[in-house]
Amino acid sequence: MSEHVTEPFEVVCVRSGVTLTIPPGRSILSVAEECGIDVLSWCTEGICGTCETEVLAGVPDHRDSLLNEEEREASRTMLICVSGCRQGPLVLEL
Repeated sequence: MSEHVTEPFEVVCVRSGVTLTIPPGRSILSVAEECGIDVLSWCTEGICGTCETEVLAGVPDHRDSLLNEEEREASRTMLICVSGCRQGPLVLEL
């Protein structure tokens, strides 16, 4: 997760019925797993796409190396191992 995130942000996990607070320096993936939400992941570097998650609301801060510019602008999905939040709360299909 990027070190330039200075404020925590909220992630609403619709399928799990849980709202997470993601602190600076942590990834959505790591906090979700810590809270018992089962997420498929592999590389944790934003390059494999295994943790790609549907975005239902909010604006992700895409920091992956996989999505193209069109996909990033559409913000229908995000890679939760490295990406954060530009405008939230983020509402995700988790």
